[in-house]
Amino acid sequence: MAQPATSGSEVSPLKRALQALDKMQSRLDVLEREKREPLAVIGMSCRFPGGVDSPEAFWRLLLEGRDGVTAFPADRPGADAWERICSDARTRELIRQGGFVEAVDQFDAGFFGISPREAACMDPQQRILLQVSCEALEAAGQPFEKLAGSAAGVFVGIHNHSSDYYLLQAASPEGMDTYATTGSAHSIVANRLSYVLDLQGPSVAVDTACSSSLIALHLACQSLRDRECDLALAGGVNIILSPETSLAFSKLGFLSPACRCKTFDASADGFVRAEGCGVVVIKRLSDALRDADPILAVIRGTAVNQDGATNGLTAPNGLSQERVIRSALENAGVNPSEITFVETHGSGTPLGDPIEVDALRAVLGSKTRCALGAVKPQIGHTEASAGIAGVIKTILALCHRVIPPNLHFRTLNPHISLADSGLFIPVEPTEWKTLEGKRFAGVSSFGFGGANAHVVLEEFVDNVAV
Repeated sequence: MAQPATSGSEVSPLKRALQALDKMQSRLDVLEREKREPLAVIGMSCRFPGGVDSPEAFWRLLLEGRDGVTAFPADRPGADAWERICSDARTRELIRQGGFVEAVDQFDAGFFGISPREAACMDPQQRILLQVSCEALEAAGQPFEKLAGSAAGVFVGIHNHSSDYYLLQAASPEGMDTYATTGSAHSIVANRLSYVLDLQGPSVAVDTACSSSLIALHLACQSLRDRECDLALAGGVNIILSPETSLAFSKLGFLSPACRCKTFDASADGFVRAEGCGVVVIKRLSDALRDADPILAVIRGTAVNQDGATNGLTAPNGLSQERVIRSALENAGVNPSEITFVETHGSGTPLGDPIEVDALRAVLGSKTRCALGAVKPQIGHTEASAGIAGVIKTILALCHRVIPPNLHFRTLNPHISLADSGLFIPVEPTEWKTLEGKRFAGVSSFGFGGANAHVVLEEFVDNVAV
């Protein structure tokens, strides 16, 4: 004879408690999955020195090992200021050298619904970010009209030493226009993009100096995982229009007397300043797969931290670098032995390079061969956009399964040891081989005030993140 069903009121207190625990565990499992959900890079665009006006042009420059560093363009307004600012010829030549982006004065204001008068007051950093962001969205197959009114987010790295355009306008206060404030405020670099495209998610400008754009990417990933937004643009921009900051950096001893970044090399003596803009479009991987978006790579994990009290405000902390890399790997759920390429911060300073390599040795160990890359020797230190330059380079390398060469590397810095490690420095295009068919990479970026960031990327193959 069948037994009658037990009513809810007849369930024992112990069973009810176990059911409640099961439900709570299920909720926690969902939250944990969302916290670690992989993110898809579905589009990107860039402007970098050496005539780079697209990811394809960037890849050609990287693969060919070309040097994008030149003198300040003579046809730019204010070029004569570089001659006037310093009486010492050697210093003057030092600060005139850099990596410069072409056509920073070209802008189709009408396309963005901006009047010529307002456009003239806009910092070129605002203009170039609008252009590059729209190119990235087009590459991602995201129609502007579809995004309008959506909770799409904008996260942009930009640093305070790039206020050149405001200073140029302020030099003639009698001619200061109404639009000079919105044209030069760093917050508006992100906010104007949201305004022009009617994007209603978070809109944030980030300043942690050299790590600004990688921390902007970290915040974008967090926002997507927290479901504040369903699509995010993340990147950074840096344009150099006047010589004052370069002169200050030279007095601090940051700039290379050779006017080149020679990362990991025995002759490394500092960095050379550079311009750049890079933007990536990201979505949650599950959403990108559902929408059949063009997936370039997968962001598995990110992390940020701070050096704390070191020997000096700008002195790097190796232990903090170790911790941020370990945290990113933990967030990604990736074993250190799976990392086979790291795009380093690699600024070419005699102190910073050995500390960074020591941190990588400590984290990655010696089980797997891992290439070390550095884009700064080719394009210079693009400062607030340096991190996103490293991300775009690494995504291109993942797509092509080739690791670009390191320029200006001849003799290993005597303070760096690669012995008993799997680390190596490629000096020619190198096929990206792995034992198990999986390609994972790390990208590091460290601010000169101690704000560190690391991102773990994974290749995307045949609609499956391997």
